[in-house]
Amino acid sequence: MPKIVDHDQYRKELLAKCFDLFAQTGYGSITMRQIAQGLNVSTGTLYHYFPSKQALFEQLVEEINQQEILTAMAELGGRQTLQETMDALGKYLSKHEDYYIKLHYILVDFCQHQDSKQMWGSGIFQRVDERCQQAVRDVLGIEDSTLISFVLLLIDGLILERLLGNEKISFTDQCNLLGKMLTAYLQQYPSNQRYKSESYSANYS
Repeated sequence: MPKIVDHDQYRKELLAKCFDLFAQTGYGSITMRQIAQGLNVSTGTLYHYFPSKQALFEQLVEEINQQEILTAMAELGGRQTLQETMDALGKYLSKHEDYYIKLHYILVDFCQHQDSKQMWGSGIFQRVDERCQQAVRDVLGIEDSTLISFVLLLIDGLILERLLGNEKISFTDQCNLLGKMLTAYLQQYPSNQRYKSESYSANYS
């Protein structure tokens, strides 16, 4: 009997192997032929699953985003206070620092070769941003979209600083400080938080 291939699973397996290829060579420098060689598949097979390098990369970003949110939610969930969650976030980022530096490197390289309006118009990066915002909303219990964006921007900024080689930046110290700032802010504007208010007040009154 012919072998039954789960095409979606095989596509995901190919994507998983592409991350290191992009991190090693960069989006702008690597070709589909080189990607196929790195994956040990034919160029025809690669094009069967991904019509272009851009389509491959965008699917990779979306797949990575879905997986990293599941991982982060599993590691950060269950904390009793916002401060505990932010401290856990700092440790999580430190633990996965190399991965996030590589990810931001290939994202920056990709952006250099794209028109920003077309890039966001594809819908993939909008979905990624929406998932990240929802994850922050769920983990921290924050409703204010501006505050959620602030948290995500700070995290991106910390990773970019590490990417640039700034070893003075500490994920744990910065997340600890952000936790204190958010707690103080939410005590002043409690309508912007969804839950945990009793825990916040008990720990930071």
